[in-house]
Amino acid sequence: MCQRCRTAGVEISPADLSQVLRILSWLFGTAAKNKLTSEEFSADVGKRFGFLPQQSAQVIQQVWKEKRESLMVLEDVKPMAAARQLIDFQWKLGIAMSADSCKSLKSPCVTVALKVADSLGNITQKSFEMTIAQFQNFHSQFKEMASVLETF
Repeated sequence: MCQRCRTAGVEISPADLSQVLRILSWLFGTAAKNKLTSEEFSADVGKRFGFLPQQSAQVIQQVWKEKRESLMVLEDVKPMAAARQLIDFQWKLGIAMSADSCKSLKSPCVTVALKVADSLGNITQKSFEMTIAQFQNFHSQFKEMASVLETF
């Protein structure tokens, strides 16, 4: 990150950059938790960081406008992520041997097995079956989450 700053013509030490990133993380996290609109965020930045050059404040405000929705979703997910952690994810293709309806019996299904650790480190295993269509939907939702997370 320091190298990127230097390439852009900004000299900054790793310690200073670390402090800036902590402040920005706090700023965006607080704004997401409070679900601030772009206007409220701009006013908050002006009030708290009035000493910043106008161009810097505008860049921060633009990032908020672009990433606001994603950051608010992440802020909503944060408490759940702190409570449990996915340790292992396995899946296998099989044939349903029991089903709620006769239609599903002996049809292809995907069995998913999860290992999850709680906040104390206790590991539990969960497993469930899905139809192929449900698994494909599950997969597309994971791809969507991954693309959102890549923006950070």
